[in-house]
Amino acid sequence: MSESMIWWSVGIYLIIALAIAVLSRQGKAGDMSSYFLGDRQMNGFVSALSYSATTYSAFMMVGLAGLTYKGGVGALGFEIVYFAGVSLVAIFGPKFWSVGKKFGFVTPSEMLGHRYNSKAVAVAVALASCLFLIPYAAVQLTGVGYLLQGMTDGAISFTTGILVATALAIFFSYVAGIRSVMWTDSLQAVMMVVASTLVALLAISELGGFKALFHTLETEHPQSLSVPGSGLFSFVTFLGLTIPWFFFALSNPQVSQRLFMPSSLKAMRQMLIGFLVFGFIYTLVSILWGFTALAAFPDLAKADLATPTLLASGLVPPVLGVIVMIGIMAAAVSTIDSIMLTLSSMLARDVYANVKPGTTEKRQLTIGKIVIPIIAIMAFAFAQLELNLIAVLSVAASSGLAVIVPAIIGAFYWRRGTAAGVLVSVVGGGLFILFVYLNGGKFLGIPAGIWGVPLSTLLFIGTSLLTKAPTAVADEFLHVANNSRKATQSESSAANLAAKGA
Repeated sequence: MSESMIWWSVGIYLIIALAIAVLSRQGKAGDMSSYFLGDRQMNGFVSALSYSATTYSAFMMVGLAGLTYKGGVGALGFEIVYFAGVSLVAIFGPKFWSVGKKFGFVTPSEMLGHRYNSKAVAVAVALASCLFLIPYAAVQLTGVGYLLQGMTDGAISFTTGILVATALAIFFSYVAGIRSVMWTDSLQAVMMVVASTLVALLAISELGGFKALFHTLETEHPQSLSVPGSGLFSFVTFLGLTIPWFFFALSNPQVSQRLFMPSSLKAMRQMLIGFLVFGFIYTLVSILWGFTALAAFPDLAKADLATPTLLASGLVPPVLGVIVMIGIMAAAVSTIDSIMLTLSSMLARDVYANVKPGTTEKRQLTIGKIVIPIIAIMAFAFAQLELNLIAVLSVAASSGLAVIVPAIIGAFYWRRGTAAGVLVSVVGGGLFILFVYLNGGKFLGIPAGIWGVPLSTLLFIGTSLLTKAPTAVADEFLHVANNSRKATQSESSAANLAAKGA
């Protein structure tokens, strides 16, 4: 595909996305809630598309397709486990929304700091999130770099690709905060799922249809249709990849922060249902892309080049290929936007404001905006390392974030949990996971992804039992969280009365 066609497409996308981002602005975002949460007034449709675009970023069309190319059908099982984990949103979403609305929380780390009555908890969770999320942001940049490099056969370099993605991410974050991100997400989510499905069907048709595709896989790549297949998806490795992914919706703050944003619990339900429909389609399409690339181009130097090679090939019409490319790039930028906004809000509200008590909302917002490009530059530097297999790197980031999960579950279900328990589990568990990854990714032959949740759970429970719990604060917090169902019923009653009045 020609370099000029790529640049023209990026330019057209930028103009359309800029128009949407500017139109999404509603007055001046003068406080943290407005800039980072959209005033907690996001509707269900926009929330669903934005949640989908943020979650299914470069990881899916580049990472999951690459994982399928390398490891076969086990990649489908891996992603289905994530789907099962989305059930956690149904359980915890209303609780997050209720306490966020009552206490005015802007970040998940602020919520935990309040629940455990400890500024140190808020600071520790915020810093741990930065430590593991910046590499995950870099993964998105890497996906864009591989995409543009592969589709132009190297005419656009890897570094140029990640530089473009970094600039776009910073730009959209500044236009209107989370509002611009969510509305541009909606555009790219629709474009992405429609175009990518058409590409999958056309590419498979060019190979002779589904029957011919799977016949080729059965005869030439039989290992791709079995588990562990080529060996990537052994049982232990599968657990190491899937356990952190199961808890993704809770452990990743750029995702859990969105549980504060819907305008109502009804909007949250719509968000969840829309996300599940989108995700099911997108998962199947990504897997099919990986299989199609394996059948058509079995000797790629890197598995993560499966998608760009497929899009640049004669199997896909150039116009459709470039539309999908823009969709993938936009989704990756969306995820980076969300990560930058979440981390900047955490650093401003949970680190800076706690180090300097009495910091005003206006000052917090200023600090948050200053931090955004710093986070982007750090992600850019990490992406330059060109580490292999985007999907595995994504899981590595989630493995580190998973140590926060016991504290989140304990916040809503265990009155006896303490700040000391959170600090020991998050700091101790996080350092252990980091140590394991720096030493090959396994400890005693067991992947880091398996260690995180059990170890941090033991540390959290054991330390909490030895220390004093803030029971008064916990009781108030749990009262609000556990009345989320009553809030839902009140909303339904109000809606029924309004309908009768009309």
